[in-house]
Amino acid sequence: MRRLLLVLPAMLAALLWCAPAYAQARNQLGPLCTTETTPADQMVDACTKIIALKVFKGGQLATVYFWRAVGWNKKGDYAKVIADATEAIRLQPSQAVYNLRGSAYYDKGDYDIAIADFDDALTLGPPSGIIFHNRGNAWRGKRDYAKAIADYDAAIKADPKSAFSFQNRGISKEAVGDLDGALADINQAIRLDPSLPQPLINRTAIWRARGDFDRAIADGSEAIRLAKDKPPVNIMTPPNSVLISGYTHRALAYEAKGDYAHARDDYKATLAIVASDAGSKANQATAKVRLSLVTDAAAPIPRDAPSPATQPAASPAPQQTGAASAPSPAPAVRGTRMALIIGNGAYAHVKALPNPPNDARAVAKSLRDIGFTVSEGVDLDRAAMQKMTRDFLREAARAQVALVYYAGHGVQVDGRNYLIPVDVELKPGTGMTDAMIDMDTIMAGLDDQVRTNILIFDACRNNPMAQQVASAGTNRGIEGASGLAAPTSLGAGATLGAGTLIAFATAPGQVALDGEGANSPFSAALSRHIGTPGLEVQQMLTRVRAEVVSSTKNKQVPWSNSSLLGEVYLAEK
Repeated sequence: MRRLLLVLPAMLAALLWCAPAYAQARNQLGPLCTTETTPADQMVDACTKIIALKVFKGGQLATVYFWRAVGWNKKGDYAKVIADATEAIRLQPSQAVYNLRGSAYYDKGDYDIAIADFDDALTLGPPSGIIFHNRGNAWRGKRDYAKAIADYDAAIKADPKSAFSFQNRGISKEAVGDLDGALADINQAIRLDPSLPQPLINRTAIWRARGDFDRAIADGSEAIRLAKDKPPVNIMTPPNSVLISGYTHRALAYEAKGDYAHARDDYKATLAIVASDAGSKANQATAKVRLSLVTDAAAPIPRDAPSPATQPAASPAPQQTGAASAPSPAPAVRGTRMALIIGNGAYAHVKALPNPPNDARAVAKSLRDIGFTVSEGVDLDRAAMQKMTRDFLREAARAQVALVYYAGHGVQVDGRNYLIPVDVELKPGTGMTDAMIDMDTIMAGLDDQVRTNILIFDACRNNPMAQQVASAGTNRGIEGASGLAAPTSLGAGATLGAGTLIAFATAPGQVALDGEGANSPFSAALSRHIGTPGLEVQQMLTRVRAEVVSSTKNKQVPWSNSSLLGEVYLAEK
């Protein structure tokens, strides 16, 4: 989705004639190194041999490093792109090399550094629509959609026929809720270049957000056909990223429609492709979770079939103790607001917590009162907790808002975060984490920008090997010496998706208190404010934070991170 501004000295190939004799004909090395269509391995090899000649200096040598960086970029090896581009910048800074390095940082997910490189690129040369476009991508990666749209505007002004700039401006408009504007921009991208699969993939997401699953599937199918028939030759498009995105989006559309068989096939196809960039790895993390869910599930009622009557959303669901709730009689429909509420306190092998069951009941009641369909579980063992979680993730694929609330013990192991069932015995061993519920898996399963996801954890993540396990104090950490860590990923390569808010009862590095009354300080404040009519969710969490800080005398400061795409109201105005 990015294009590269290439500046190459015409004299490089000619200068090679003056170089010392080399095993490969000198007149072949220059064209192989500096021709955009050269296969990646041949390009890297030719440029490496030129560097080994040690006959070039300054700007000429910078050009060779630049082209070798282009070869690495084709291979998706962004660390080597950055290393060679940095050497080229040291030898002779140029607009092209800053743009290339910025794009590599973008593909690694380092958006701030990418923006700095694009800024430097713009200062070194005339205004470039390509660089404005690339910087817009980085702003979009940071979820600063206003700045992204402004840069795409500048890119389109410079090149009104840039299909990619129209497409990416449409993606940004979709992110801020302007579906009509998004559809207009993406339709224009398709008109400008009907051979591109990427705009069709993005239109797939728009149709799915509108509930038009047949159109979504049709666009996804055409995008996959185009990507297979003519793989993108743009050297700035990460290898395999278009096919991975196409299969993922079509799978989500099949799943939303209720066609689990085709969804399974597409998720398997997604996982069978080698991913190189952060976005593709995020898609694969989601595909892995969704494949597991649809594989275990019976086929739901088709989307175009009449749905049987369901219970009113506000009616209390049966409270569960030690077991997951029975599956609902009909799949959730678009527009449903669903919540998964779990409170674990009756631990068998670590310090029991008296309040999580009370917290879960209080939060569940507050959510039912404002119209959420709630799945509620108390003191769940691993089997029950896993089943309830998987049932919820499966049904949440059809919801408009999905909320997860967990109270109890939690741990962090090797950078991954786990929620603790009541029957887990925390002992060192390779299979220890298999007995817990992976929080990152829950987040990856909900990673879908067409739905609002809110995840709230009244728990701590600590070292489960600590000697203090058996005598943990009155907090929700297994060991009081360490606390929460901010989530930076959802498993290997995945990122916190657009449309998601995650909130913890305490700040990174601190512990969450269980409280001296019937509820924890955090959950008591949450249950009081979550049903306030007309209160935007982030404002609601601000009120919760202030109350917790006051009631704990600054010992506990709730923390949150948001990529929500607009204002979200849990209780209507």
